[in-house]
Amino acid sequence: MRWSLSGLPDLERLTAQPFAHRGLHGEGRVENSRAAFQSAIAAGHGIELDVQLSRDGDAVVFHDYQLDRLTGHAGDVAARTAEQLRAICLSGTDETIPALLEVLQLVGGRVPLLIEVKAPDRKVARLCLAVFRALAGYRGPVAVMSFNPEVSRWFAAHAPKLPRGLVMSESGKRGLRGRLERRFAWWRSKAQFLAYDVRDLPSRFARGRRVPVFTWTVRSDEEWQRAALHADAAIYEVPAA
Repeated sequence: MRWSLSGLPDLERLTAQPFAHRGLHGEGRVENSRAAFQSAIAAGHGIELDVQLSRDGDAVVFHDYQLDRLTGHAGDVAARTAEQLRAICLSGTDETIPALLEVLQLVGGRVPLLIEVKAPDRKVARLCLAVFRALAGYRGPVAVMSFNPEVSRWFAAHAPKLPRGLVMSESGKRGLRGRLERRFAWWRSKAQFLAYDVRDLPSRFARGRRVPVFTWTVRSDEEWQRAALHADAAIYEVPAA
């Protein structure tokens, strides 16, 4: 390791095990569902999950901005209230879309959590505040992260003790312009760790920040080997052999 955990004990706990991407889903368990989270807990692995904002300002656990792929409904998640979303079943199950607070109560600190905050533009305060409020009183190891550097910057200003990270991929962002964009995003974010696309490892940029590196999304033996060599923790969909 070329980074120091001095003053960041929660990050040390977070890098101690792999993370199931959107929970341990498959075999009838839908991503970001209670069943997927229970399965990850049973395996003793951390959980990576996604949150976004309902119309009335709740943090809800769902990846896509649209409902179509994972439910029998159409339209934007952000156009529905939290109550309306909690009434929508995930495809092929009787489970509904959970609020972040429900998932935190389900996990109860038994395994670490990585919360990816899905913020499509610079107006992040309302969603970040919803996540912050849901986490009030939560005692388990947890961190927030986002592709949007404004999210980590918000938490640096308003919840500096909560570990925060920047999610990055070099896909479509090669060359000088891509390097400059990554440097600016890192500077802007005030992040404490990176969550880096496994397809881009090894990365001079990732290790050059001298911070913990999580890597996503690990789906093969070769990617597990790459993660072991070039990252501190894997976020996976296919468990290690």
